Amino acid sequence: MSLRNPELRPEALSDANRFQLETWLVIPGSGEIHSGQTVVRVEPKVMDVLVYLAQHQGEVVTRDELERQVWRGAIVGYDAVTSTVIKLRKALGDDPHAPTYIATIPKRGYQLIAPISPVVTEPATRQATPSVPPITAESVSWWPRSQWQIGVVVLALIVTTGILAAIYVARRPPAELATGQTPEEPVTKPPSIVVLPFENLSDAPQQEQFADGITEDIVTDLSRLSNLQVIASNTSFALKGKKVTVQQVGAELGVDFVLEGSVRRSGDAVRINAQLVDARSGFQKWAERYDRPAVEVFAVQDEVTRSIVRALALSLTRQESERLERPSTGSLAAYDWFQEGQRLGRVYTKETNVEAEAAYRRAIELDPDYGRAYGALAYILASNYRRGWTDTPQLTLDRALELARKAVALDPTIPQTFWALGYVHLVRREPDEAEAAVARALAIAPNYADGYGLFAIIKNARGDAQSALDLINQGIRLNPYFTWDYPFNQGLAYYTLGRMDEAIAAFEKARSRNANAVPVRILLAASYARAGRLEEAEWEVQEIGTMSPTDTVTQLRNADFFVAPALRDPLIADLRKAGLPE
Repeated sequence: MSLRNPELRPEALSDANRFQLETWLVIPGSGEIHSGQTVVRVEPKVMDVLVYLAQHQGEVVTRDELERQVWRGAIVGYDAVTSTVIKLRKALGDDPHAPTYIATIPKRGYQLIAPISPVVTEPATRQATPSVPPITAESVSWWPRSQWQIGVVVLALIVTTGILAAIYVARRPPAELATGQTPEEPVTKPPSIVVLPFENLSDAPQQEQFADGITEDIVTDLSRLSNLQVIASNTSFALKGKKVTVQQVGAELGVDFVLEGSVRRSGDAVRINAQLVDARSGFQKWAERYDRPAVEVFAVQDEVTRSIVRALALSLTRQESERLERPSTGSLAAYDWFQEGQRLGRVYTKETNVEAEAAYRRAIELDPDYGRAYGALAYILASNYRRGWTDTPQLTLDRALELARKAVALDPTIPQTFWALGYVHLVRREPDEAEAAVARALAIAPNYADGYGLFAIIKNARGDAQSALDLINQGIRLNPYFTWDYPFNQGLAYYTLGRMDEAIAAFEKARSRNANAVPVRILLAASYARAGRLEEAEWEVQEIGTMSPTDTVTQLRNADFFVAPALRDPLIADLRKAGLPE
């Protein structure tokens, strides 16, 4: 690290500590920068980028590094880093053509060139803790030497023990006194596991999504087992590329086992290595290498899952065994196009939705029985309707329902098809049908974090904010590195309950995880407006207008399904106050 001030250390520039950037005082905790009487408040992600550049002052930081370290696994568009740096330069009053603070290094990245120094705060005075000398024979001068002294000590110990026992008995619950046992015996928790992203060892970088697809499919297969707790794939991918030990992963996520592996695909052949490791001891519990024709990759996924079942001595129901025996598709080409659609769909812009739709349609052409591809396509079409990204809204929504029903008919063994059906019913404002579909998804996969997330959206749409909070918290437990829609749901529930400070904090967290998600900005603008923070509300509306001009009061009233009917008029009033156009 090549800092200009050799006394400066990265820990002095944490996102909690303030520091001096030339004439600017940077206060990360409040999201503010000060210069004399000038105070500028910046977005959380803008502050995160500034802190990271300050931690690496004088170094060239690449776009990839910023996406990896600052966005931490969130799905962002290509221009997310660029737009954030533009906002940072605007806040600092920096000229990109003659920079004082941040220089662009062509084809490499960005470099913080201004001097920085920490602002030292005197620590509070602490009471010194006296050191305890070691116990030695010479230091125990009080120990009784005579027999009567020993007797007194023993008697004192007996009396003390009796007093403590009496206190314990007095405080025991009645049920425990009657039975001699605690009222509730501890329940044995099912083992827990996280599947780390399989490393792509192929020569072609485009095989990365193939390796990611295998990871996600194994997570899906394991999540269908009722007596195994499985961490969601979003959390898994947040750890991608990080140099962490199995023990670190186990401690951070609280899991018992870690599955890790690698994929090498070359021509018509594939090699998959997988190993199951005890997260506490670091010892290998099971390992295998598979050299197969690439078309047999789905059989390998099934073998890996069954090997984990045997290694952990899990018992399967008949339905679970049958579900594991049925692959989603037998076409490797269709699988590749489906994974391409998944990658594009996560970005969530109008342009990427168009490309994702084409990828899913291609997958269906190659495998007309690919149920999951139909479900994914149904979700894209429903999203297009929701966002006003279609010229034939009712036709699009009807087609989405048709595709979702076909997805369930073709593959009723996976939770994703029922999830897609539930989402389409929700967009159609059919909450009873939506709840029934999501309940089926969770019956198939009790560890399906996104199922709890969609259930929370449905509860929010019905005005049951407290149930929504309970469900989204359950999803977060399964998906600690949750995506933007989890805090979005929390914020919506808080907004419904009138708890604006908590709503704003949740929406800001959602925005930091996906700056392209316009629904987040809409609800954040409304929350700012209701809280009286009109300047920030108006700024959000300006951002919405730049990103998605079709989002208007009229569009929101016609298509929005997130908000309960009783809350829709107050929301419209808040957005009008924020300046959202009619």
